[in-house]
Amino acid sequence: MSKVFKFGGASVKNPKAIYNLKEIVSSYKENLVIIISAIDKTTNKLELVWKNYLENETLKSTEIAEEIIKFHEAIIKDLELNNNTDFLKLFNDLALELVEYIGAKTKQDNNISYSKIVSFGELFSTIIISSYLNKEGVENQWIDAREFIKTSDNATDSKVNWEKTKRKINSNLSKNKSYLTQGFIGSNLNGETTTLGREGSDFSAAIFAWSMDVEEVIIWKDVDGLLNADPKWFDKTKVLKKISFKEAIELSYLGASVIHPNTVKPLENKNIPLTIRSFIKKEHNGSSISKVGKDDKIIPSIIYKPNQILLSISSKDYSFIFEEHISDIFSIFSKTGLRVHLMQNSALNFSVCGVISPSELPVLISEIQKKYTLKYNEKVNLLTIRHFKNLDIPELFQNQEILIQQRSRSTLRYVLKEIKKAPKKGFL
Repeated sequence: MSKVFKFGGASVKNPKAIYNLKEIVSSYKENLVIIISAIDKTTNKLELVWKNYLENETLKSTEIAEEIIKFHEAIIKDLELNNNTDFLKLFNDLALELVEYIGAKTKQDNNISYSKIVSFGELFSTIIISSYLNKEGVENQWIDAREFIKTSDNATDSKVNWEKTKRKINSNLSKNKSYLTQGFIGSNLNGETTTLGREGSDFSAAIFAWSMDVEEVIIWKDVDGLLNADPKWFDKTKVLKKISFKEAIELSYLGASVIHPNTVKPLENKNIPLTIRSFIKKEHNGSSISKVGKDDKIIPSIIYKPNQILLSISSKDYSFIFEEHISDIFSIFSKTGLRVHLMQNSALNFSVCGVISPSELPVLISEIQKKYTLKYNEKVNLLTIRHFKNLDIPELFQNQEILIQQRSRSTLRYVLKEIKKAPKKGFL
């Protein structure tokens, strides 16, 4: 096996996109492992199914599920798969399993049910695309990732059991075949469906690559490569053509959204290059992430994360904030699901910037206020500038007040509050 390909939801969003995927895959003659996400927006719709399932709104969850099934049936028709009886049976069995699961009187645990329900997006997309590729002469074998990626019991954001996973993959898969499977999902030792965290399909690609010692992982996206800023916020972005594993890990840790934070490390451990290429501009070489990166310190990278919350926590009696206080505060963060993106402390204050579910925010505030004095700002923005020396920084702060500033040798970080309006494109 020489390569692992990963295609996200946008690259399989309709029959035209699936045809494009076929053109890409068929241009490679070597055997591949192809990882595919749910078709564009399907996971979001399945999350609505799950929410209604939890609220015992069976009729509503069933209606949404049937809409999802009909959407996939339309793609099946367009791809001319209606005459494939084996495929249709597999698809119809899956569709029935989804409807019966959400209609069952006995409800499963929240996390277990979430992973089970959202997994249908990847299962639907992969059986459709696998069958289509085989019909078009691009031979592949569909496999269920849950039989190979073994995880902890935690149903969501699960931890991979690397050795069990490696044994499963290498004892059951041949390097003389091409395989097509799902991103994002696995199973625990009890056989229950688990998920690897949102956007975890990139991670799935890394897991198969690490297990099979492939030559390269290619992630196909709708951008030209790994960009130095999000084009949603900034114009004149640049492609980071070649960066190191170390730099990629730093960028993903700081919040860069092109690659999943867990993806790079297993590839770095085995020195497997990661390439990010455009499925739209297939002729472009994209970005390469490997041991050596010539663009690491030359091109500034900007990471802009809006809609954060800023917490400023202090003792009620004005005593110092010691390690035991911080440990206690982090236990509250863990319980309420706050994801911390920046920290700063002084003698009397401990400040944190991060994100939290709106439903958990009142719980977080209440828990902190039981023991501490709390001030907080909602809807603040976190701006991170990596390798800032070659950048005109003042242009980044139009109509924004700086609440926190941090600086290291290579990185600047700001917590910002909008004064008039959100930043416009064109700062870069």
